[in-house]
Amino acid sequence: MDIKLQQVAYAYAQGTPFEKRALFDVNLAITSGTYQAIIGHTGSGKSTVLQHFNALLRPTAGQVVLGSRVIEAGKKQKNLKEVRQKVGIVFQFPEHQLFEETVLKDIMFGPMNFGVSAEQAEKRARELITLVGLPDSVLEKSPFDLSGGQMRRVAIAGVLAMQPDVIVLDEPTAGLDPRGQREIMDMFYALHKERGLTTILVTHSMEDAARYADEIAIMHEGRCVLSGTPTALFSDVERLRQYRLEVPRLVAFQHKIEQLIGQKFPELSLTEEQFAKQLAAITKAGERL
Repeated sequence: MDIKLQQVAYAYAQGTPFEKRALFDVNLAITSGTYQAIIGHTGSGKSTVLQHFNALLRPTAGQVVLGSRVIEAGKKQKNLKEVRQKVGIVFQFPEHQLFEETVLKDIMFGPMNFGVSAEQAEKRARELITLVGLPDSVLEKSPFDLSGGQMRRVAIAGVLAMQPDVIVLDEPTAGLDPRGQREIMDMFYALHKERGLTTILVTHSMEDAARYADEIAIMHEGRCVLSGTPTALFSDVERLRQYRLEVPRLVAFQHKIEQLIGQKFPELSLTEEQFAKQLAAITKAGERL
């Protein structure tokens, strides 16, 4: 499902003495099937933008196009339930949203709320629990008896059970150890590829944006100031610093190695595997000389 934000502005508490503008003329186009990252410093507008993707917030100016549906400022909207089924959001610490007495019931709740039969909802739950890397045995347990990482996977399964076309990830690795972070991000990437999902990652992590995203948009002071491929954006160190952002650690390390050996790598390394391959090729070429 294609998503477009066209001159979107948003103000909290609009028309009151407490009005605060959070977004200003945001333009962003996300093509169906794309893995899109949205990055920016704290307070840049990332969280406000993501809530427009399934109409939790509606623009105070401009319009949001979600597939064939147009959410336009000042116009009443009907049947937003359909939009929210197609666009699933995994919020920060999604495990805080668990509430049912068993894992099975928690995963079934979302699809049943959208009219799916109990039988079909249970079938989805049993398929998804394996997909998120948990054994079937957890389905009859209370979600509150699980570890933090397991609870997060259950919450993610609950979002996936609604079979969204778009999945929005709001800092999905917050609070996890490095191993857990990598496992969760790899899981989402596999889902993105296998199911053809449009995936939107809202993150502070330059490393995750570099490794997984096809396209990156930078938010700064309520505006979308820059967008492009990871290679294009992370090649311009000074431009990023204007928006209080740094390049991924691996990119910074590559720059240091290039200075040390007095030679540029053929391309920017966005993953450890890419860096190792290029370094090996340069070293081998040096040995031949």
